[in-house]
Amino acid sequence: MSTATHDATSPLPARRGGHALQSWTELAGRLLLGVLFLFSGLGKITGYAATAGYMSAMGVPTGLLPVVIILEVLGSLLLFVGWKTRIVAFLLAGFSLLSAVIFHANFADQIQLVMFLKNVSIAGGLLLVVANGAGTYSIDGRQRSRVA
Repeated sequence: MSTATHDATSPLPARRGGHALQSWTELAGRLLLGVLFLFSGLGKITGYAATAGYMSAMGVPTGLLPVVIILEVLGSLLLFVGWKTRIVAFLLAGFSLLSAVIFHANFADQIQLVMFLKNVSIAGGLLLVVANGAGTYSIDGRQRSRVA
Protein backbone atom coordinates (compact mmCIF):
# COMPACT_ATOMS: atom_id res chain seq x y z
CA MET A 1 0.00 0.00 0.00
CA SER A 2 1.25 3.39 -0.91
CA THR A 3 1.07 6.53 1.17
CA ALA A 4 0.24 9.75 -0.65
CA THR A 5 2.69 12.61 -0.40
CA HIS A 6 1.68 16.23 0.00
CA ASP A 7 1.70 18.34 -3.14
CA ALA A 8 2.69 21.90 -2.19
CA THR A 9 0.38 23.28 -4.89
CA SER A 10 -2.67 21.49 -3.49
CA PRO A 11 -4.77 23.08 -0.75
CA LEU A 12 -5.85 19.59 0.34
CA PRO A 13 -3.87 17.52 2.86
CA ALA A 14 -2.19 14.33 1.75
CA ARG A 15 -4.33 11.20 1.83
CA ARG A 16 -3.08 8.00 3.35
CA GLY A 17 -4.28 5.05 1.33
CA GLY A 18 -3.29 2.42 3.87
CA HIS A 19 -5.22 3.58 6.92
CA ALA A 20 -7.57 0.68 7.77
CA LEU A 21 -10.18 2.70 9.67
CA GLN A 22 -10.46 5.20 6.84
CA SER A 23 -10.74 2.43 4.25
CA TRP A 24 -13.49 0.60 6.13
CA THR A 25 -15.31 3.86 6.84
CA GLU A 26 -15.29 4.81 3.16
CA LEU A 27 -16.75 1.42 2.28
CA ALA A 28 -19.40 1.68 5.00
CA GLY A 29 -20.33 5.17 3.84
CA ARG A 30 -20.77 4.02 0.24
CA LEU A 31 -22.89 1.06 1.35
CA LEU A 32 -25.09 3.18 3.62
CA LEU A 33 -25.66 5.79 0.93
CA GLY A 34 -26.26 3.16 -1.72
CA VAL A 35 -28.77 1.06 0.20
CA LEU A 36 -31.24 3.95 0.26
CA PHE A 37 -31.17 4.26 -3.52
CA LEU A 38 -31.38 0.49 -4.04
CA PHE A 39 -34.49 0.12 -1.89
CA SER A 40 -36.02 3.25 -3.39
CA GLY A 41 -35.45 2.02 -6.95
CA LEU A 42 -36.77 -1.47 -6.20
CA GLY A 43 -39.80 0.09 -4.50
CA LYS A 44 -40.50 2.09 -7.63
CA ILE A 45 -40.45 -1.14 -9.65
CA THR A 46 -42.87 -2.94 -7.36
CA GLY A 47 -45.09 0.13 -7.03
CA TYR A 48 -44.68 1.34 -10.60
CA ALA A 49 -48.26 2.54 -11.17
CA ALA A 50 -48.47 4.36 -7.85
CA THR A 51 -45.09 6.03 -8.40
CA ALA A 52 -46.07 7.07 -11.92
CA GLY A 53 -49.31 8.53 -10.54
CA TYR A 54 -47.43 10.50 -7.87
CA MET A 55 -44.95 11.83 -10.41
CA SER A 56 -47.78 12.87 -12.70
CA ALA A 57 -49.60 14.63 -9.84
CA MET A 58 -46.40 16.59 -9.14
CA GLY A 59 -46.07 17.62 -12.79
CA VAL A 60 -43.22 15.28 -13.64
CA PRO A 61 -43.52 13.27 -16.88
CA THR A 62 -44.05 9.59 -16.09
CA GLY A 63 -41.77 8.69 -18.99
CA LEU A 64 -38.87 9.61 -16.70
CA LEU A 65 -39.71 6.82 -14.25
CA PRO A 66 -37.61 4.14 -16.02
CA VAL A 67 -34.65 6.56 -16.05
CA VAL A 68 -35.10 7.21 -12.32
CA ILE A 69 -35.27 3.47 -11.58
CA ILE A 70 -32.13 2.77 -13.60
CA LEU A 71 -30.28 5.65 -11.91
CA GLU A 72 -31.25 4.50 -8.43
CA VAL A 73 -30.67 0.76 -8.87
CA LEU A 74 -27.59 0.91 -11.08
CA GLY A 75 -26.19 3.88 -9.16
CA SER A 76 -26.50 2.05 -5.86
CA LEU A 77 -24.78 -1.04 -7.23
CA LEU A 78 -21.94 1.08 -8.63
CA LEU A 79 -21.57 2.81 -5.25
CA PHE A 80 -21.43 -0.60 -3.55
CA VAL A 81 -18.54 -1.82 -5.71
CA GLY A 82 -16.94 1.61 -6.06
CA TRP A 83 -16.73 1.86 -9.85
CA LYS A 84 -16.90 5.28 -11.54
CA THR A 85 -17.81 6.39 -8.04
CA ARG A 86 -17.26 10.14 -8.39
CA ILE A 87 -19.47 10.34 -11.47
CA VAL A 88 -22.18 8.17 -9.91
CA ALA A 89 -22.11 10.12 -6.64
CA PHE A 90 -22.36 13.41 -8.55
CA LEU A 91 -25.39 12.17 -10.52
CA LEU A 92 -27.10 10.83 -7.39
CA ALA A 93 -26.39 14.08 -5.52
CA GLY A 94 -28.01 16.06 -8.33
CA PHE A 95 -30.95 13.66 -8.37
CA SER A 96 -31.36 14.03 -4.59
CA LEU A 97 -31.39 17.82 -4.81
CA LEU A 98 -33.78 17.83 -7.76
CA SER A 99 -36.09 15.41 -5.95
CA ALA A 100 -36.01 17.61 -2.85
CA VAL A 101 -37.04 20.68 -4.81
CA ILE A 102 -39.75 18.94 -6.85
CA PHE A 103 -41.31 16.60 -4.30
CA HIS A 104 -40.55 18.08 -0.87
CA ALA A 105 -40.72 21.88 -1.19
CA ASN A 106 -43.87 22.35 0.91
CA PHE A 107 -42.08 23.76 3.95
CA ALA A 108 -45.38 24.45 5.73
CA ASP A 109 -45.64 20.67 6.20
CA GLN A 110 -42.97 19.67 8.74
CA ILE A 111 -42.70 16.15 7.31
CA GLN A 112 -41.97 17.58 3.86
CA LEU A 113 -39.40 19.94 5.37
CA VAL A 114 -37.66 17.00 7.04
CA MET A 115 -37.79 15.03 3.77
CA PHE A 116 -36.31 18.04 1.94
CA LEU A 117 -33.47 18.30 4.48
CA LYS A 118 -32.91 14.52 4.30
CA ASN A 119 -32.40 14.77 0.55
CA VAL A 120 -30.10 17.76 0.94
CA SER A 121 -28.08 15.88 3.58
CA ILE A 122 -27.80 12.82 1.35
CA ALA A 123 -26.56 15.07 -1.45
CA GLY A 124 -23.96 16.44 0.98
CA GLY A 125 -22.71 12.96 1.78
CA LEU A 126 -22.55 12.11 -1.91
CA LEU A 127 -20.59 15.29 -2.62
CA LEU A 128 -18.04 14.14 -0.04
CA VAL A 129 -17.71 10.94 -2.07
CA VAL A 130 -17.23 13.09 -5.19
CA ALA A 131 -14.49 15.06 -3.45
CA ASN A 132 -12.68 12.11 -1.84
CA GLY A 133 -13.37 9.20 -4.18
CA ALA A 134 -14.40 5.67 -3.38
CA GLY A 135 -11.46 4.73 -1.21
CA THR A 136 -9.22 1.70 -0.97
CA TYR A 137 -11.90 -1.01 -0.91
CA SER A 138 -13.34 -0.27 -4.35
CA ILE A 139 -12.75 -0.97 -8.01
CA ASP A 140 -11.67 2.65 -8.42
CA GLY A 141 -9.19 2.26 -5.55
CA ARG A 142 -7.73 -0.90 -7.01
CA GLN A 143 -7.34 0.72 -10.43
CA ARG A 144 -5.69 3.76 -8.84
CA SER A 145 -3.22 1.59 -6.89
CA ARG A 146 -2.22 -0.26 -10.09
CA VAL A 147 -1.39 3.05 -11.79
CA ALA A 148 0.60 4.41 -8.83
